[in-house]
Amino acid sequence: MVEVLARFGLDGRLPPSGLTVDSPLEQRHAFAAMSEEGMGAIFDSIANELAAPDGVTTTATTITGIDGNDITLYISRPDEMPGPMPAVLHLHGGAMAINGAADVCYVRLREHLAATGLVVVGVEFRNSSATLGPHPFPAGLHDCASAARWVSENRDELGVSRIVASGESGGGNMTLTLAHKAKREGWVGEMAGFYAQCPYISNRWLDGGDDLPSLYENDGYFISCEQAGLLGSLYDPAGSHADDATCWALAATDEELRGLPPHVISVNELDPLRDEGLLYYRRLLRAGVPAVGRMVAGTCHAGDLLLGGAMPEVFAASIRDVSGFAHSLS
Repeated sequence: MVEVLARFGLDGRLPPSGLTVDSPLEQRHAFAAMSEEGMGAIFDSIANELAAPDGVTTTATTITGIDGNDITLYISRPDEMPGPMPAVLHLHGGAMAINGAADVCYVRLREHLAATGLVVVGVEFRNSSATLGPHPFPAGLHDCASAARWVSENRDELGVSRIVASGESGGGNMTLTLAHKAKREGWVGEMAGFYAQCPYISNRWLDGGDDLPSLYENDGYFISCEQAGLLGSLYDPAGSHADDATCWALAATDEELRGLPPHVISVNELDPLRDEGLLYYRRLLRAGVPAVGRMVAGTCHAGDLLLGGAMPEVFAASIRDVSGFAHSLS
């Protein structure tokens, strides 16, 4: 992993940007656009080192979201489907601000998931900045919910037996906040489970606290708390949704957690966001939610997913875990 990061000068601490969450909005959007362009090129370069699996076909379809907007869905499935299969609704990373489902790294991730016997639906949701923005909360979440309801309504045509939402980083927050939205609106029973990887959920990256020591231990390694705070400020620009569990999952009350379907929370050892994921996992357990916690040792933020070409065994283990969870549910 370190060798791959060193190729791009990312094996040390990230330098400060010179911006704060109080910087002019246009400067923060410019930072997001720069981050998307730079990190996207790096992710795609690394993803191209990972071969596409055999026997998987991907198609695209467009649905109409609850806001009347078009949403592109990328549907990957095995060529041989003996019967209904679990579906994974994949919500890509990027702090809900940058990146897209069509990025090579996410295409490869979905294809490898599909090769394990899954129908995988990638959602091109609206971002709060950059190419697919600016659409702050709740636009992106509305798109994810629209996609989940569409898959549920079309499960027979799609050959789907059950639906699991899964995503990493900002997509991890989308995954967990989708659970809260579904519970509030009365359709959480349509979802079999939720699998969040390195979830970006605390909205406390600039404040810290003794309960989140990884924010200090791992700050600046691949991602920084400053970067997390800047991108987060674009998702909820006025800060008016800080206590809303459908905006930031860690804001959920114990009552909001109770009764949720099974969850898996997977974190990376060397990630600033590690401890917010573990904190959420422990809160799920205390609320009586069937939950499993997982830590990928020796990896940076989403390293097990984005660096598959460099760490194929680690990548394959994470793919197996998501697939195993989806197949285990009824």
